[in-house]
Amino acid sequence: MAVIESLLQFLSTGTLLGALLLLLVLYLLSSGSRSQKEGKEPPGPKPLPLLGNLLTLDLKRPFDTFFELSKTYGNIFQVFLGPKKIVVLVGYKTVKDALVNHGEEFGDRYIDPGYWITHSGHGILFSNGENWREMRRFALSNLRDFGMGKRGSEEKIIEEIHYLKEEFDKFEGKPFDTTQPVNYAVSNIMSSIVYGSRFEYTDSRFTEMVDMINENVRVSGSPSMMLCNTFPWLGPFLNNKRIIVRNVLKHRAEMTRMFTELLETLNPHERRGFVDSFLIRKQSDEQSGKKNSYFHDENLMVTVTDLFVAGTDTSATTLRWGLMFMAKYPHIQDRVHEEIDRLIGERQPAVEDRKKLPYTDAVIHETQRLADIAPLVPHMTSCDVHFNGYFIKKGTNVFPLLTSVLKDPSEWEKPNSFYPEHFLDEKGQFVKRDAFLAFSAGRRVCLGESLARMELFLFFTSLFQSYRFTTPPGVSGDDLDLKGIVGITLTPSPHKLCAIRRS
Repeated sequence: MAVIESLLQFLSTGTLLGALLLLLVLYLLSSGSRSQKEGKEPPGPKPLPLLGNLLTLDLKRPFDTFFELSKTYGNIFQVFLGPKKIVVLVGYKTVKDALVNHGEEFGDRYIDPGYWITHSGHGILFSNGENWREMRRFALSNLRDFGMGKRGSEEKIIEEIHYLKEEFDKFEGKPFDTTQPVNYAVSNIMSSIVYGSRFEYTDSRFTEMVDMINENVRVSGSPSMMLCNTFPWLGPFLNNKRIIVRNVLKHRAEMTRMFTELLETLNPHERRGFVDSFLIRKQSDEQSGKKNSYFHDENLMVTVTDLFVAGTDTSATTLRWGLMFMAKYPHIQDRVHEEIDRLIGERQPAVEDRKKLPYTDAVIHETQRLADIAPLVPHMTSCDVHFNGYFIKKGTNVFPLLTSVLKDPSEWEKPNSFYPEHFLDEKGQFVKRDAFLAFSAGRRVCLGESLARMELFLFFTSLFQSYRFTTPPGVSGDDLDLKGIVGITLTPSPHKLCAIRRS
């Protein structure tokens, strides 16, 4: 009897294995015929089981590895982070073709588990479909109403510059870390647009919110979170994920208090900022009984956070890179001082002065190019795509490698050097460069580009009109590390500078 049972067990097991083997063969045959119909996939290094190409990548600077891999596999190739496929687009022509000429196909955002923690598909930066369209459209319309990129913003920026100078003066020319004062100053521009008022740098509620956002921007792009996005089951064991969750909960609790205060004093006929506009629209949809409205508390919370991330971290980080570059290259700073002194003098610089200061404008653009603060931002195909001879399936994670655009050797004379002449003609006049995609391009181009351009010009010219930035005594420009720290954005490595008042 036992022999019969064993034989039956063996037969059932063999039958099961045979069935599985048959299914596997049928799958391989069907996938092979399907891929022939659809077209060939991009080339790439052979992935290992489970790990994919993780052992090939420098997780601290994956964009550098991608740039190197393109020398072997071309401007369109694929890699695997664990089981997850990523298609990488390299070089100005390829990236522009995808984002501009095929903007719809490459226009969705891939949302990793780490970004789902902070966004849950809401807001602007990490959402898709109708939610993204509605929130982006509403944000653009209302930010313009509150002066983004216009005269109203210019006045707010100039006012904030005076407060920032007061902070710099407190150090009396001694070395200090520029991170917090610059972050608080730029955050206050967005605060005045979003909330209708600025905050004192001593307001702990304000400074804690800015610090938490900046910490999450840094931590979200860390190697451990990249592993967490690849293998979500690692999440409970990673300290960086705990930091993100803790900051999100604290930040949301603080924003809820601020929204409640604004709601209690809300006047539909006198909007103070973006939050007022959102709350008024939310009330209107509720009163009209509109179903499935996108104007709810979750979207308000995430959209406001997105505005601060997109409109604060990027500009503040770029400005800090600019201060550091000038301390590292004092001969370039000398030319900036000379141009500002000669053409502006002691009066407050204004946006309209940009055309008068071609060299200074070129230095700002070169700062954005070489700093390369957003080397790769995840996109996703919204449909099956045939692109440059390759087939890319709907829902594929795509990395348009912006670092390969801003440092494309076929577009820039000295791609890895700080060379303002990239943006100057033979007569020393400023020239626009097509390959300058510091704000990305296409449907997902930076929402706050006009505000960022204004902020960078006004902060940069005003600060260099008043100060000379140097390395601390005993520290040379060669000691300043230009590799930066990788998060969602690429921020300067820890350093201190001296802001010395110019007589």
